[in-house]
Parts: sequence; structure tokens; C-alpha cells
Amino acid sequence: MRKRGGTEVFRITGARQGLADDVRGRQRRYVISMTVRTLSVIAAAVLWDVQRHVAVVALALGVLLPYIAVVIANAGRESAPSLPSTFVPPPVRPALGAAEASADRETEPPSGRN
Repeated sequence: MRKRGGTEVFRITGARQGLADDVRGRQRRYVISMTVRTLSVIAAAVLWDVQRHVAVVALALGVLLPYIAVVIANAGRESAPSLPSTFVPPPVRPALGAAEASADRETEPPSGRN
């Protein structure tokens, strides 16, 4: 699509998420992971004498979650599945003579050649 001045129109529908939004999302995921870790360590301490097998699972979660949270937080920005084209292509407009020529070909009888 071209504007009146002949300038190209940029397409932004396939643009990546902004850097500030990406960092904010990773920070939020890290805080949620650390909150789950803290709750699992507290649950392990509370349940140690009541249900030891549940406490051991909670303690294992509390030990493994920091590593997983750091890996997720440092994973970086998402990769774009495919880069969008920078410009919107101009619309295709068939020539006036092309429609008439194709209509004439459709109305002609077959020539009998193979």
C-alpha cells in the first residue's frame, strides 16, 4: 500500500515484545518461583514431624527451584518465529486487457489438437 506521497507503510504486527515488558515478565516469573520455593521450604519445616514424605518432596522442590528459576529468568528474549516483511506489498491490480483476453479464451472452442 502506498500513501499519496509514495512512502512505504511499515508493518509492525509481527514485532517482538518491548525490552521493558520482557524484563518485567522475567522478573515476575522469578518472583513467583521464589515465592513457591519459600512456601515449599516452610511447608517442609511444618510437615517434617507430621508427614515426612510430603516434607521431603517439598524440601526437594525448595532445593531445586532456585536453579530452575534462574535458568528461566536468564533465558533471554523470545525468538521471533519468522521475521515479518518490512513493507506491506502494494495490491495487485490486473490490467483491463487481461480480463477480456481470458474471457475470449474461455469462449473459443477447443482446436482439436492433442
